[in-house]
Amino acid sequence: MKFILDNIFLIGIALISGGALLLPLLQRRGAKVSQLQATQYINQGKTLILDVRSADEFATGHLPNAKNIPLAEINHRLKEIEKSKNAVVITVCATGVRSSNAVSVLNKAGFAQVFSLDGGTEAWKTQGMPIVK
Repeated sequence: MKFILDNIFLIGIALISGGALLLPLLQRRGAKVSQLQATQYINQGKTLILDVRSADEFATGHLPNAKNIPLAEINHRLKEIEKSKNAVVITVCATGVRSSNAVSVLNKAGFAQVFSLDGGTEAWKTQGMPIVK
């Protein structure tokens, strides 16, 4: 008991830092798909690839047949992709962070099957998958 009282500050820091490490695992960031799963969905057809990067980032290279709607504009441009509500939608960004946010927005808008590409375009390129410029 004396040890705990003497080191309460260090124990508190350890508990807080452990909680901070676990926080990302506990937050729901939306469903993700690997490059292989994304390829399978694309090959099955009726899949919308939604690139949520800026227009400049999109111009540097994107997945084939991807539609670009930046994350900041997605709420205002939902009508453009309304017809894909019942199709599979795969959101893409550079690393997978922004696309995870887009998954939540699209789920709230009533889209049935929305996934984020795990690792984004960087992981896609690393796997040697096709990029259109």
